[in-house]
Amino acid sequence: MRKRGQVIERSKDAFLVRIYLGEDETGKRCYYNKTITGTKKDAQKHLTSVLGDLDRGTFIEPSKETLNSYLDRWLENSAAPRVRARTLRDYRSLLERYVRPVLGQRILASITPLDVQSVYTGMLESGLSPRTIRYTHAVLSSALKQAVRWQLLPKNAAEYVDLPRQKRTEMHAMSKEEAAQFLKAAKDDQWYTLFLLAVTTGMRPGEYLALQWKDVDLADGSLRVARSLTRHKDKWSFDEPKTPKSRRKIKLAPSVAQALRVHKSRQAADRLKAGIRYQNLDLVFAAENGQPLDLHNLINRHFRPVLEAAGLPKSIRLYDLRHTCATLLLSAGEHPKIVSEMLGHASIQLTLDTYSHVLPDMQQGAVDKMEDMLFGRDRK
Repeated sequence: MRKRGQVIERSKDAFLVRIYLGEDETGKRCYYNKTITGTKKDAQKHLTSVLGDLDRGTFIEPSKETLNSYLDRWLENSAAPRVRARTLRDYRSLLERYVRPVLGQRILASITPLDVQSVYTGMLESGLSPRTIRYTHAVLSSALKQAVRWQLLPKNAAEYVDLPRQKRTEMHAMSKEEAAQFLKAAKDDQWYTLFLLAVTTGMRPGEYLALQWKDVDLADGSLRVARSLTRHKDKWSFDEPKTPKSRRKIKLAPSVAQALRVHKSRQAADRLKAGIRYQNLDLVFAAENGQPLDLHNLINRHFRPVLEAAGLPKSIRLYDLRHTCATLLLSAGEHPKIVSEMLGHASIQLTLDTYSHVLPDMQQGAVDKMEDMLFGRDRK
């Protein structure tokens, strides 16, 4: 009877574990071979473990392809069908920059948790942020997790690493007075209506830069968020909104609807003036040639000068206009569920977690109302 598995000494501290797996479809004998560095006892332990997996039907013969080859297959067959084009580009970019140069030529099955940890340590030492490292980890871990599902690996090496603590970007929501200062200073700016819309609706920059007139109902005083603008180098595209709940209808304040009417009239005059140079994409906020606005130019040539004119801190970001909208509404007592729907958050819990700093004031208001309901009459 053929011996199923054996340990063969190669040197003083290296042993080959060989296990007979049977014959393939051509009749060729197949073996599992693994060199164990250590003692013969270590090799025997590994042999017993693999034989046990074979008996239980859980043995997975490690893949012999390189990580680069596997990542190509994963991006095409697993990632591409389920993520947006922009997200897929981000995946490719992160892997190209940080993972492939270090581990790409390695055999997929040979990659250890220590190898993965070394990638992240190198990124941290080169000055990259914890956020970038965590995003890279999420992509690599997802890829290796799929390799386990496809039975190319017995386990996901990325599950056993330590990640740097992430520092949250500080939020700078304006107060009611600061928001009024900002809008007053923006009155003379070309993109006043854009800033007004951002403060009063909480839309993301990519959402209002992709907003088209067909999405705006001035008679009803509302708009629909149906797409988001994405830029990659010198190219741009309209993509799906960030989450399914990002597709939403937002009611407009009367003053905002009126500002949009004025803006639309001015834009029509500018379009006629530009003539054939104007590419009409039906955008609410468009450059002189009708193309989408460049976010970098919008921030540097318009947003920051308005901040300076209003005497507000330079640390305030364009995205903070969204935070300002949410904070003002919650501080005014608006229900978090309404605010969550208005912002297009995936869940009300995200809204509560993001704006937890506003909740103590809301709780005090609730306590005061309860006091009035139960004991107000007695006090009077």
